[in-house]
Amino acid sequence: MQQSIVKVTNRMISIMSNAENEAELSTYKVLQPVHFLIACLAEKGGALGEISWKSTLEVASLRVLAEELCTDLNQHTATSEFFSVPVTEDVLTVLEVAFQYMKKYKQVYMNEGHLLKALLTTHTLDHFVSDEDKKILLSLGTASRDMIAYLDQYQFPQVHSNFIRKVNVHDANDLLHFVEHQFSKQWSETIRSAFLLDEPSIYIAFDSKDEIVGFAAFDVYKNRKGYFGPMGVSHSNRVKGIGYSLLHHCLKDMHDIGYEYAIIGGAGPLEFYERACKAVVIPTAY
Repeated sequence: MQQSIVKVTNRMISIMSNAENEAELSTYKVLQPVHFLIACLAEKGGALGEISWKSTLEVASLRVLAEELCTDLNQHTATSEFFSVPVTEDVLTVLEVAFQYMKKYKQVYMNEGHLLKALLTTHTLDHFVSDEDKKILLSLGTASRDMIAYLDQYQFPQVHSNFIRKVNVHDANDLLHFVEHQFSKQWSETIRSAFLLDEPSIYIAFDSKDEIVGFAAFDVYKNRKGYFGPMGVSHSNRVKGIGYSLLHHCLKDMHDIGYEYAIIGGAGPLEFYERACKAVVIPTAY
């Protein structure tokens, strides 16, 4: 995995920096997988803050246990262009697995969910985390989460609209093919049912060749009012502001309808919505 071809979210940058700081403060000055976990627990945004108060994990205890288990680290260290301190071989494995999860989910930024899932599936935290806390980490930190955006006093940004418009009946076949090909059969069925409505609440984005490259919808998933999603942009057209524009076209309509809040269902890239519209994760009853 080459650093030059891996993009990471701002939260991941913070986690990796704090993990390195943890390593530098340790006796052996070697970055271990547990330092990633400690750094995750220090984060308060997204789902990580919820993990901190719903799990039994304690940073002080993790630090002590890490010191007890690393007596032979100097014989099994490696280097990583991500860090200035030596790292264990397990750290390299975790990062590679996290990168593979990012690709599996067709995302373009490695995030904390990919990292946490890699930490757990590689079993590098087995000595540090109980089975119950593993369940909490998996359910709260690695799965998609519902979020809420407050629309009442929201200041809507100016967004590009030249290649974005609301759908009409003639768009159905092209959009359904795009959604099923790029995303999933489930999403395409949701969009198919939306076209049974008089005015489907769907926006689509086109490229310069008039090909569909993205879409966003609201009030279409199981007829849930005030519910944003699904939304998707083709992989090759991400990080161009298309998703941001599609999102705000929908949120503006929702605001004008009279919704004070928008529920963003099953959000995967949490940090995108946090930054784009100040959405926050809805706590679970776990």
